Amino acid sequence: MTIRLYNTATRQKDPLVTRTEGRVRMYHCGPTVYASAHIGNFRAFLLADLMRRFFEDQGFEVLQVMNITDVGHMTADDEDLGVDAIEAAAERERLDPYQIARKYEDEFKGFMAALHFRMPHHMPRATEHIAEMGAIIDTLLEHGYAYQVNGNVYFEIAKFPRYGALSGKVLDELEEGARVAVNTEKRDPRDFALWKTDAKHLMQWDAPFAGGMRGFPGWHIECSAMAMKYLGKSFDVHTGGEDNLFPHHECEVAQSEAATGEQFVRTWLHVKHLLVEGQKMSKSRGNFVTVADVFDRGYSGYELRYAIVKVQYRQTLNFTWSGLDDARASIKRVRQAWERVIRIAAGAAAAGADDIAAEVTAAGAAFTAALADDLNTSEALAAVFALVTAINKAQPDVGSAAAAAAALQRFEDVLAVFGEAPTADRPDAPPELLEKVRAREAARAARDFARADQLRDEVAAAGYRIVDSSAGPQLEPM
Repeated sequence: MTIRLYNTATRQKDPLVTRTEGRVRMYHCGPTVYASAHIGNFRAFLLADLMRRFFEDQGFEVLQVMNITDVGHMTADDEDLGVDAIEAAAERERLDPYQIARKYEDEFKGFMAALHFRMPHHMPRATEHIAEMGAIIDTLLEHGYAYQVNGNVYFEIAKFPRYGALSGKVLDELEEGARVAVNTEKRDPRDFALWKTDAKHLMQWDAPFAGGMRGFPGWHIECSAMAMKYLGKSFDVHTGGEDNLFPHHECEVAQSEAATGEQFVRTWLHVKHLLVEGQKMSKSRGNFVTVADVFDRGYSGYELRYAIVKVQYRQTLNFTWSGLDDARASIKRVRQAWERVIRIAAGAAAAGADDIAAEVTAAGAAFTAALADDLNTSEALAAVFALVTAINKAQPDVGSAAAAAAALQRFEDVLAVFGEAPTADRPDAPPELLEKVRAREAARAARDFARADQLRDEVAAAGYRIVDSSAGPQLEPM
């Protein structure tokens, strides 16, 4: 099946055509490690993991890179006015900048594990790739795309006419929005820094390019250097949040293509910001939610992951605490059906005569089609619950129960929201509860619905629910 992804560069859904058949090389803008990651950050990171899982499900060999920005990312939009976020955190927490970076990098990787990521094949740190940045800067200076003033090196966007094409911004708009008085060193206020000098900056290196001065890299050059080291001059997919589109990704394209003369990335995907309880997330509103905040309230990584991936990445996601409760209930519903077919397939629960193979096949096809259509997770989950409904309405035979269990395992392998497969060795329900089920059936037959409801509630209080099927009522743990 052809996978189609909405390509920011073309403003349309394009078929995924990779440079090497059967292999996907992709890069994801990772965290700037100066504070605890919030749930908005993780919406972009979870898209990356979902892509990895689905591509592998479809038979692709994937090479995945996610960087760690541990120097050079400014806290303000204008890099000439901004303060390095890591150094600001170091001052605030009275730690060395490297200690800050490692502290929050370790925390981030812990959150990735808790949210059941497949770890990227490479997670390079910017501070360990200064030489690669210098090689690009050398090339840009040599080819006349960059210039040096007082040790600072700037990319001259007038030399790259395609600047603005990715984001759709035209140069007139960029000129109008530029802060002309900010930096008189620049030939054009829109030019961006590749290398900077500042004696007050704590993290500095000898210039890794010819004729340079001691300093530190600009934010944008880092991703180009790390992406090209591990993926080559041109690769297949690049993702990030919609806030990365301009200027970060626009600058990546300019400096990379100017240096190599090749198309940097074929397909760009950008994740929409999420809302929290209907509002933009911010500390001033008091609705700034970190992953740690979610865990502190007792929710699991599966529940948080479900709450985030349930909405397709280009659609607005409104995160709510009640939505996490809904996620918990949805996961539980899937797991109950999954355990049931596993037990039937293993002979640990009574099989019926219902063949649900057609429903299994239809659900699998719908699941694949949904994700192949620009990673439509909402429709993919609808396919999952269509199968769950079919399981709950039937008394599956052994063969189709096994097929349903395998389908649910595949859905979990791709979405990673339902947890590890249930086991078949759960003990049978206590005999006294089975007697209550029989008594409930008798009460219903006598139209004593009050008594039937009472017995149902007593069963529920013991941790079981009654599932009505074509083979009669069944008990399942809640």
